Amino acid sequence: MAMRDYAADKESFKNFFIDFCQSDDEGNKNFKYSEQLTRVAHREQNAFVVELDDLHESNEELAEAVRQNTRRYTNMVSDVVYEMLPDYKHREVAAKDALDVYIEHRIMLEARNHRIPGEMRDPRNRYPPELIRRFEVYFKDLSTSKSLPIREVKAEHIGKLVTIRGIVTRCTDVKPLLVVATYSCSACGAETYQPIRSLQFTPPPSCTADECRLNKTAGQLHLQTRGSRFQKFQELKIQEHSDQVPVGHIPRQLSVYCRGETTRRAQPGDHVAVTGVFLPLLSAGFRQIVQGLLSDTYLEAHSVNCLNQADENELAEALTEEELSELADEDLYSRMARSLAPEIYGHEDVKKALLLLLVGGVDKRPNGMKIRGNINICLMGDPGVAKSQLLNYIDRLAPRSQYTTGRGSSGVGLTAAVMKDPFTGEMMLEGGALVLADQGVCCIDEFDKMAENDRTAIHEVMEQQTISIAKAGIMTCLNARVSILAAANPAYGRYNPKRTIEQNIQLPAALLSRFDLLWLIQDKPNREKDLELAKHIAYVHQHSSQPPSAVRALPMRLVRRYVALTKRKHPAVPNHLTDYIAGIMTCLNARVSILAAANPAYGRYNPKRTIEQNIQLPAALLSRFDLLWLIQDKPNREKDLELAKHIAYVHQHSSQPPSAVRALPMRLVRRYVALTKRKHPAVPNHLTDYIVSSYVELRREARNARDVTFTSARNLLAILRLSTALARLRLSDVVEKEDVSEAIRLVEMSKQSLSPVDENVQRGISSTDRIFAIVRDLAGSSQTVKIADVIERCVDKGFKPDQVDACIEEYENLNVWQVNQVRTKITFM
Repeated sequence: MAMRDYAADKESFKNFFIDFCQSDDEGNKNFKYSEQLTRVAHREQNAFVVELDDLHESNEELAEAVRQNTRRYTNMVSDVVYEMLPDYKHREVAAKDALDVYIEHRIMLEARNHRIPGEMRDPRNRYPPELIRRFEVYFKDLSTSKSLPIREVKAEHIGKLVTIRGIVTRCTDVKPLLVVATYSCSACGAETYQPIRSLQFTPPPSCTADECRLNKTAGQLHLQTRGSRFQKFQELKIQEHSDQVPVGHIPRQLSVYCRGETTRRAQPGDHVAVTGVFLPLLSAGFRQIVQGLLSDTYLEAHSVNCLNQADENELAEALTEEELSELADEDLYSRMARSLAPEIYGHEDVKKALLLLLVGGVDKRPNGMKIRGNINICLMGDPGVAKSQLLNYIDRLAPRSQYTTGRGSSGVGLTAAVMKDPFTGEMMLEGGALVLADQGVCCIDEFDKMAENDRTAIHEVMEQQTISIAKAGIMTCLNARVSILAAANPAYGRYNPKRTIEQNIQLPAALLSRFDLLWLIQDKPNREKDLELAKHIAYVHQHSSQPPSAVRALPMRLVRRYVALTKRKHPAVPNHLTDYIAGIMTCLNARVSILAAANPAYGRYNPKRTIEQNIQLPAALLSRFDLLWLIQDKPNREKDLELAKHIAYVHQHSSQPPSAVRALPMRLVRRYVALTKRKHPAVPNHLTDYIVSSYVELRREARNARDVTFTSARNLLAILRLSTALARLRLSDVVEKEDVSEAIRLVEMSKQSLSPVDENVQRGISSTDRIFAIVRDLAGSSQTVKIADVIERCVDKGFKPDQVDACIEEYENLNVWQVNQVRTKITFM
């Protein structure tokens, strides 16, 4: 290979930057590189990007030379741009940083000392070009060049421009990297500049200026941060995609060093295409001794581009005519479903569901809220029904996938781990399986064997499609746009249809509800199906292929490419289907009144236990009942005698005993109830204060006493419902005060039936004493109360009006209180 003439190449670059232009549709010429030079000269742009496609048009040989020796040509273009900048600088740059002021001050000092700036200086003390330049040169690879897998980047690519693709697994913080170190001598005051071109450097031991050398003082050098130049630096770890990893191999990783404008372009979980120079990592000092003859490699990034789903699919090749004819089938849906794992017998509907999981739905973002389009599926069932085989096939078929097991996975391994950066010593994130499977499928086998703490880590992923991290001072949100395909075995060996799903699989309802489809695959004995399955397995075992069938399965490569083609479509739901979909949902309405009966857990109701302990129902369910009635069978001679006579009469005559009130026929009751349903009574405004005060009184009594009936706002709604039902019963359109009073009385009696009252204490307290306690509470500190209020409150508590009158008379005779002449007010003495 002949030696290149780099001086001629330098002139070629100058002419290229000046002469290259592009014409738009209107015929106007656009000198893109001249415009870039102008923006760089005015500090409006830091990155000077050279597209090899443009260079290939004018000088094909030079473009290929740049690809083969990128590092040298980067420095050459930097020199060319620096020489051309004065011609494109039309005005003075107003914004100056500390380094500009520092250099300008040094030049003024040299001029004051009658020295030509930059001349007559020691070569080691001249301003290095890296200190003066405020731009960075990047090359953009040819659009025709294909990206290489990470494992294909080898020693032959060192120093060359390559493009690789992968997923970002680790990302450090952006740190300042020292590019030029400026030192000042403590003895003579001279300045020394040290360009740094690696991650490690050794400061000069002493001053090398003429004055220190002649005087043999060997002054000590001190680093001047204001006079030094720093550059943004970030390290990325890129791992190859799962479809590029051969079976049985470990995914390869590659370090990417981003400087300047290429930083902050990606985060863990992003799929990126990185163009850069492949270089060896040179160590110095003790690290070189430990490293020996081996050397690590890295990629010095020139561009980092995140690949979304659309960009990646556009790069896919178009389907050929043979492939299109292969797909030209009336029932393509069924044929593609049968092409999934054709060696596995049956499971046709399950395979259809897995096909839809691969294709996925369409994400929606109404008003910033994200509605996921990815489909999650959980396969449950007996052992030996090919659940794991289906997961393995989907893992091989999906372009991006991760396969893991429940027992071998932790929450950190699934989401993200916080690790220590070996270079900076700070904490950084490394993505887990769900992050690496972004925009793909994550297959989790033995899902039920996963620990509870680890399983909760994927709740956010399955709905929000993100992973929120708040560890070690790192607070961020990573993308995990992944479909989860899980397989779980029953807890007791085989699925028991008499148990619930939670009892069989032992997964919480909060997790099961996040799966779009829950498939139960049971192994039921069936002579015909067992015979067909045995023949199928025997054929696959003998011939290592699927048995001949009427429908020929499509090749895996064609299925994968067709699925990638479907990802380009974003179908919308038309308006005329809205009513149909809504109709499906409204069929699930359950506007029903529930009348439930429950027996005590311990045979008989124990008043010393709470309601939950007696009935064993949660408070969240009990509080939804408007009335809770406790019907106890207490020994009472009089009531037992009446009950025995009633039962004996009904048993003899098959009808109710004669009573003062004749019962209405069932047909008439049913018709009257249907008639009451037509009324829609409303609560008038003048009853609001009465209802509110009654509810407040209920809450006060619940707070002072031992409340076992969960007095809450639901009781207020229960009073309103009972009041409107009473108004309906009267065929009235307005709720009256009597309706509210009766509703409150029923609620009070319901609570009273559940209150744990000691029988011995109850026998010692008469109804008169209980009414007196109610009157005293009503009077409060005012010592005065209306008799109408007393009667109303006592009736609500279940007392009769004549009992209230007897109590008032008795305590009036005892001079506890006085009643006015019209008998409307009680005043305590």
